[in-house]
Amino acid sequence: MRMKAAVLFEQGLPRPYATSRPMVVEEVELDPPGPGEMLIEVAAAGLCHSDLSTIENQRPRPLPIVIGHEGAGIVREVGPGVTDVKEGDHVVTVFAPSCGNCRYCVRGRPNICPTGNAFRAAGQLPTGTRRLKRLDGTPINHNSGLSLYAQYAVVARRSAVKIGKDIPLDDAAIFGCAVMTGAGAVLNTAGLRAGEAVAVVGLGGVGMNALFGAVAAGAERIVAIDTNPQKLELAKQWGATDVFLAGNEDCAAAVRDATDGGLDTVIETAGSVPAMQLAIAITARGGETISAGLPNINAQVSYLHASMVSEERSIRGSYMGSCVPERDLPRLLGLYRRGKLPVDKLKTSHITFDQINEGFDLLSDGAVLRQMLRPNA
Repeated sequence: MRMKAAVLFEQGLPRPYATSRPMVVEEVELDPPGPGEMLIEVAAAGLCHSDLSTIENQRPRPLPIVIGHEGAGIVREVGPGVTDVKEGDHVVTVFAPSCGNCRYCVRGRPNICPTGNAFRAAGQLPTGTRRLKRLDGTPINHNSGLSLYAQYAVVARRSAVKIGKDIPLDDAAIFGCAVMTGAGAVLNTAGLRAGEAVAVVGLGGVGMNALFGAVAAGAERIVAIDTNPQKLELAKQWGATDVFLAGNEDCAAAVRDATDGGLDTVIETAGSVPAMQLAIAITARGGETISAGLPNINAQVSYLHASMVSEERSIRGSYMGSCVPERDLPRLLGLYRRGKLPVDKLKTSHITFDQINEGFDLLSDGAVLRQMLRPNA
């Protein structure tokens, strides 16, 4: 079938993107789903910092490629062997494909499946195929097994989770990345319990969902930190007990003073070296620093090894919120239904293909939380 998609041909083009136009909207060919695959109509896809980092060449990808990894849609066709979903079902997509058979998958850690990661690096679906091409026959690579900045997408069955039709699809889309990553870092990786305290460094879409997760977990104290005063005001409205403006030289000292030496759990969601350094600096003795933000692939952060030992500190990564999608998405959506994860508040605007480059300018400026692309609008 022919459809409209936003294709990235070159990474690292200069800003403003409204001028350099890294995302080229054109008509492309999409082959039908093969064994173990399904065709979905993309209802909504979020503009996420991970997509921005791909545009910036912070995370190199095979080109040309259709990016977009956070979304939801409607099943329109299933391939051979797919029997547990049918046409008309609603799904949330999963950006970390997994094989289901390796030692990581069988131990409940499909988010770090190396098999799925290898297909993603090659620009293929987890089935080892490509279903996208230009009208001249040139193959187009897939992003995270999804490629959602398009009207339709062929995805592997393991790259989507069926959801109830009662949930608005543009809300459901945010669960595909920001909710699993942010709330998952708090609820799964940190295992935060009621009455505990936590700090969140970086208040983008992922960071705000970490804040929501902390509220849902019953945290007694939630410290929110960002460089944007407007986001700090929102954080206070949405449950933060303390807010601090990052970028000030005394920010780390101010947090430590206000929290009796720092916090036992600190979640870093900005994906930058300064944010991670701040997160480590405000972690208390015996505490845990958890990084859920994806930085440049070559970024390095140093720490005092001796104090890590003598103060029993720990540093952990959290990828996709340590989620098992089939287990955690229903649980997270249940919290949403009960008003505990109000992700609808994060939606800044709905955009069309014609606005996608300008949308990434706004995201790069830190002026928005979640813009939702509606490819079929």
